[in-house]
Amino acid sequence: MVWPFKPRFRKQIARIEITGAIASNTRKRVLEALETVEEKKFPALLLRIDSPGGTVGDSQEIYSALKRLGEKVKIVASFGNISASGGVYIGMGAEHIMANPGTITGSIGVILRGNNLERLLQKIGVSFKVIKSGPYKDILAFDRELTEPEQNILQELIDTSYQQFVQTVAEARNLAVETVRSFADGRIFTGQQALELGIVDRLGTEEDARRWAAELVGLDPEKTPVFTLEERKPLLSRLLPGNSQAASGISWLEFEMSTSGLPLWLYRP
Repeated sequence: MVWPFKPRFRKQIARIEITGAIASNTRKRVLEALETVEEKKFPALLLRIDSPGGTVGDSQEIYSALKRLGEKVKIVASFGNISASGGVYIGMGAEHIMANPGTITGSIGVILRGNNLERLLQKIGVSFKVIKSGPYKDILAFDRELTEPEQNILQELIDTSYQQFVQTVAEARNLAVETVRSFADGRIFTGQQALELGIVDRLGTEEDARRWAAELVGLDPEKTPVFTLEERKPLLSRLLPGNSQAASGISWLEFEMSTSGLPLWLYRP
């Protein structure tokens, strides 16, 4: 016997929000939420992205999970105030993308930052003795300048990561690789410009994206509710609202400290 009524979640649109810098905590939360979308058999997912990007590996894992889910669920990405660099990469996991006309997006590229405190350390009389197994084991050490071979090694690493980014955008948006390279030089652009470049499909608000998602799966856009999958907060944070900000994610300082020396898909003015 075929049950005549659809389960509750099949009449709703799932919603996942990605905000702030993308790091391991973002990846863990989003992957768990994507599993829930699949398990509950939501017909569509509204992915709201308001992020300047972040770590390469975490962005790639979220993108891969979205591509797998997209085989079963319609996914519409909505770019908010900013969806740049790693935010763009994650958005490529959605078959359909909408941005506000003034959304800041783009910044397709890779950056790696280190600190050179050699002159400061010399002034205060501090030096380090390093015993290492190979000449590049302390690459990007903060107490000395990079050597030319080290710069070449890091540039090759950056170029490889950049090529992965360009290839993904080209495949996701059905663009030629050289076309993507022509604007994937780190520049940012508006949602209007992104539409002209083929990065997004339509211009509109998150509400417009919700309606679009409903239409794609044959649901009434006027009546279809949205079910937002949020990170379950610790008990203390739920009892004391003042702690919610501290529990919601890492600060920029923590992010900078934890990602020093890592290739990043990140826009940071």
